[in-house]
Amino acid sequence: MMQKIGWIDNLRAVACLMVIMIHTTTWYVTTGMSVGEHSWDLSNLLNSASRVCVPIFFMISGYLFFGERSAQKRHFLRVVLCLLFYSAIALAYITLLTPINEVTSVKNLLQKPIFYHLWFFFAIIAIYMFSPLIQVKPVSAGYMAIVILVLAVLANPNTVDGSIARFHWLPVNLYINGDSIYYLLYALTGRAIGTMKTDRPGVSWLAAITFIACVLVIAFGTKRQFAINGAFADTWYLYCGPAVFIAAVSLLVLFKNTLNDRPLPILATISRYSLPIYGFHALFIHYMRTHGLDNTDHPLIDIPLVFAITLGGSLLLAIGLQRIDKHHLVS
Repeated sequence: MMQKIGWIDNLRAVACLMVIMIHTTTWYVTTGMSVGEHSWDLSNLLNSASRVCVPIFFMISGYLFFGERSAQKRHFLRVVLCLLFYSAIALAYITLLTPINEVTSVKNLLQKPIFYHLWFFFAIIAIYMFSPLIQVKPVSAGYMAIVILVLAVLANPNTVDGSIARFHWLPVNLYINGDSIYYLLYALTGRAIGTMKTDRPGVSWLAAITFIACVLVIAFGTKRQFAINGAFADTWYLYCGPAVFIAAVSLLVLFKNTLNDRPLPILATISRYSLPIYGFHALFIHYMRTHGLDNTDHPLIDIPLVFAITLGGSLLLAIGLQRIDKHHLVS
């Protein structure tokens, strides 16, 4: 069991760092080539490499709660309290430090989160609700490969259209609609692969190479789409896109095979505080980007600086919050 906890903690921590990196580099990616092509390429690559973060969180939840153990009342209570608590923090930030209309934010709370990153809490509630109904059976690696190929690639509505003459062959229409089924599929995949024997010769190398290849596909596809549209398009950036799905699976296998002994010291700390770090981090980045505290003229300085300040500030708040929140209801 300690081995399983080890790789999960390491993976959770890296996913948490990736979330911060995504939001740190988003300004450059969405601004376009006016930031300079080299700066945009760097931001695009970092953002592309971090796109697996949210899928990883769903996969971890699936591994933990789609087996013999399912989400209990305390898990539902915790996620609801987290949604309310971090929404209240975000609302206070909006009211005191931004010109955003807080009345509109509250009025649309059940349709749209108070602050953009809090959408995850809404989505994870649905995954938790499925968990008592689902217990993933052991399956072979070959079967999982077929499932991923068909559902995550060939029949994925987010797959780029493919046609030969007038014959439309991609994506195949299996009547899959909406992101929710992919969040559920991530959870199912996390449990299936998490309990699967994957430490066979060459598998780790294959997973690493596949992850790198998917990151390059995402980055290249995004740049190509930018050139076609003349503006940023999230065609390749979607959390449920085929390249992101395969990259997430590859990273899970890589961590499970190579970092399964115990949590690494730094990653163990980040994993322990990952929930409040997630809850606080977006506010730091938004404040720096909207109050002139960044240095976008020098991306090589700005990106690591914003990342470090966000991680450090969020971690300090997380440590303070856990000292108050003895029962870990929101931390």
